Amino acid sequence: MYTVCIPSHQRILGINETATILLKELCQAQVRGETAVQKLISERLVATGCLVEEFEYDPADVKVKGEFAIDRARAKDRRKAIVGTLSGSPQLPSLLVFAHPDGEMIGDISQWRHDPFAGSIENGRLFGWGVADDLAGCAAAVAALESIANSDKPMGSVIFASTPSKRHARGVSALLHNNITADASLYLHPAESGSGMREIKAVASGHMEFQIIVKGCPPETTEPGHTAFSHLAENPIDKALIIRSALVTLAEERAKRVRYPQIEALVGRATNLHVSKITCGDMCRLSRIEDTCILGCAVSFPPSETINQVKVEIEATIGKAVEADNWLRDHPPQVVWVSGVTGGEVSTDHPLYQTAAAAILKITGEAPSNNPMHTSSDIRNPIVEAGIPCIGLGCLAGDLSQNNSHDEWIDLADFHRMVEVTKAIVADWCSGFVPDPNQEKRFNQTSNINKER
Repeated sequence: MYTVCIPSHQRILGINETATILLKELCQAQVRGETAVQKLISERLVATGCLVEEFEYDPADVKVKGEFAIDRARAKDRRKAIVGTLSGSPQLPSLLVFAHPDGEMIGDISQWRHDPFAGSIENGRLFGWGVADDLAGCAAAVAALESIANSDKPMGSVIFASTPSKRHARGVSALLHNNITADASLYLHPAESGSGMREIKAVASGHMEFQIIVKGCPPETTEPGHTAFSHLAENPIDKALIIRSALVTLAEERAKRVRYPQIEALVGRATNLHVSKITCGDMCRLSRIEDTCILGCAVSFPPSETINQVKVEIEATIGKAVEADNWLRDHPPQVVWVSGVTGGEVSTDHPLYQTAAAAILKITGEAPSNNPMHTSSDIRNPIVEAGIPCIGLGCLAGDLSQNNSHDEWIDLADFHRMVEVTKAIVADWCSGFVPDPNQEKRFNQTSNINKER
């Protein structure tokens, strides 16, 4: 039971109006940076009656499990997380809700039709820099806590963490390793899947990015052009393509061997590996053969595999290709593992998933599906780092700045549904509510109907 007073604005306005106003204010604060956004969130949590704490940390010092990133891929500045707690009964389930206040670094806004820092609304969409990534998640969490703050229903504790995430900021991990814990966790973040509040994220595949640095040898000549001498060279592009061919073969072999039905049902395979970039030479000097070619690669893998298992396979494949080529055998390429995360999953039979599914069905009138295609989603953090079950959900959104788009938006009506669902999940989970078996049966029937459509 929470015994704080509802803020005055919450008594006057409904939860959806309050959430919309807060989201606009967060958009307006974004231009002043992450500190301003966190300050606004902290003030609202204090006014709600939460015990609010600030955790300052260095991302480089955070202990992590099943994750890595080389220095140039990591956040380097000290960061701050805001944690607001509504304390409840220790005999009832607790819930950790989290979202991230940090967006993409503000860049070129010349193509924006809407002021990126106004939170303007047009045709049912609210526009703003970072509104979908992830100011909407922060606003939904705060509004939900404000709405249940004066509940007279016995509940367990609910914690909201507004914590940095971008560029391996590792805010959630920092909190989990600083004794922040709960019985379950909910990650609030809109997605561009097109489903919005019709889906739950309960599966996050693992993902790694890596480079392969392949050495070659230009021809021995003082001539500025190498074309006439190219047969005397070891072209690093030719050698890199040998390795690429081996990786393509591995990708196809893994697709047949590594199974994960939920992912296969949607895209036909559970794992993928591709070469996304080949760097070598200069377009202004096409007659020259360089001494180095770099392949940029990425691999996704289901939660059933670990980072080390996938690394071993890739390195073994490269090793076989190297052994089969005289030049590569004497000049082995260097593999640089840039970044990687382990996947995580929550069963659709888990009480947390069923609680969320029942709340979505109640609020939207439509049963959600489980979307397993959010590779590297932050739902993995509580699962991998602390063994805390975690699912994610979020409203319909699009044109995210992180995808080099402009006029980032969220669907306002779906955002309101996100707020209401968040409130329902918190209230139901923390009060120990278990979905009615008939409700579960109706949920499963509706899910089957949706799949047939």
